[in-house]
Amino acid sequence: MPITLSRTRLAVAATAVAALAAGTPVAYAALDREPSVAAARGQAYVQTRLFFGTERPDGGAAVTPREFSAFIDRHVTPAFPDGLTVQDGQGQWRDATGTIERERSYELILLYPAGGSGSRDGSIEEIRASYRKLFGQESVARVDERVQADF
Repeated sequence: MPITLSRTRLAVAATAVAALAAGTPVAYAALDREPSVAAARGQAYVQTRLFFGTERPDGGAAVTPREFSAFIDRHVTPAFPDGLTVQDGQGQWRDATGTIERERSYELILLYPAGGSGSRDGSIEEIRASYRKLFGQESVARVDERVQADF
């Protein structure tokens, strides 16, 4: 009897392995499919987000909302007159000395046609450099993404 029991177990195990193996390509094929997404609307744009801290590394007074608004009017609006968005934030980052700084911050969102993104790069870098110089900042973070936009 022990031989028959072993053969039965072996036959059941072989059948289970065969069934699983046969289903494997189907299961993995489902993972390769793109999720269904609605058709993208609009045109190709670049979204640039800039992050401005307000605490001054030299210990001076933080950049005030009035100062930041004047900075936007003088340095950003002339380069991006079609529109922009500014959001208040609260952020943190590790400064050059290794200290984690927590501070009020601003996020500037710029949206512009992808076809002209090369010509906008210089303007964006000027904005970053101006803020660093005017307010004694170590850095202004920049994030660029390609997006679809419709107005």
